[in-house]
Amino acid sequence: MPKDFIEALKRRRSIYTISKQNVTTDERIQEIVEDAVKHAPSSFNSQTSRAVVLLGSNHDRLWDITEDILREVVNNPEAFKSTEQKIGSFRSGYGTVLFYEDMDVVRKFQDQFAAYSENFPIWSNQTSGMVQLIVWTALELEGFGASLQHYNPLIDERVRGEWNLPESWKLIAQMPFGKPTAPAGDKEFQPIAERVKVVR
Repeated sequence: MPKDFIEALKRRRSIYTISKQNVTTDERIQEIVEDAVKHAPSSFNSQTSRAVVLLGSNHDRLWDITEDILREVVNNPEAFKSTEQKIGSFRSGYGTVLFYEDMDVVRKFQDQFAAYSENFPIWSNQTSGMVQLIVWTALELEGFGASLQHYNPLIDERVRGEWNLPESWKLIAQMPFGKPTAPAGDKEFQPIAERVKVVR
């Protein structure tokens, strides 16, 4: 089992060329995200992570909104072409997972455990990172390709209004996913001996 887990982590890569062809049921996608949010560790069992799964036209709508906002920011049609192409590649996917942290919960624990107050936002981000990795790896095991994007905070308000999300939810990342239409590129690794020290 540990070997299978590590192999799954090795196969998880950023995949940018994806299609709308489904590889499993929507119910399975929901189950993956729910299990990740439920079982990811969190400091003091604070359970700060939230997620929104956008499928079908809702997935497309997210990337329409993102493109519209970025077009206003760039304000140069020629310079915008590469951004437009990138957003189009995300829109070509099957769905997107939005990762949130509930800041009301974070603030509650800051008040309750004042000695650790400064750490709770850090711990919240760590929890979100673990949820993201679980979802990403599980989607890969199902046959999806995915990547992690960060168009927040530019899109935060429009997205919150579009799907009537709580004000306390802070957008952390967006994960478009779909069936891979091309493999991930080569990845270079720094020497592992420079990154891991074992003390016996």
